[in-house]
Amino acid sequence: MPRVKTGVIRRRAHKKVLARNKGFRGTNSRLIKRAIEADLHAGQYAYIGRKLRKRDMRKLWIVRINGALSQLGHSLNYSRFINGLKKANISLNRKMLSQLAIKDMPAFKAILEKVEKA
Repeated sequence: MPRVKTGVIRRRAHKKVLARNKGFRGTNSRLIKRAIEADLHAGQYAYIGRKLRKRDMRKLWIVRINGALSQLGHSLNYSRFINGLKKANISLNRKMLSQLAIKDMPAFKAILEKVEKA
C-alpha cells in the first residue's frame, strides 16, 4: 500500500482547533499541542458552567423573592412563603415568582395574601 500523507486533513483539523482558541492567552492560541489541551480544558469548564448557571439562577430567584417579602414588611420569610404556596395549592415556580416580585408587585402582593390565608 502506498504511504498516505494527511497534510490537508490534519491542517484542516488544526485550523478548527486554532479558530476555537482565538483570543486565548499566549501559546494556547498558537501552538497546536497547547491549543488542543486548552481546548479540552475549555470544553470541561463550559460543561461545568452550564450546570452551575442553573444553580446560580435558582439562588438569584430565591434572593429576589426573599427581598420582595422583606420589602413588603412581612414577617413571612422565604421558606414559610414557599410552604404557604404549597398549602394554598399555588403552583408557580421560583422564576415566575421572582419576575412577579420585580415587574408586577400588585400580583405578588395578591399571591402573598392568599399564602397568608392558607
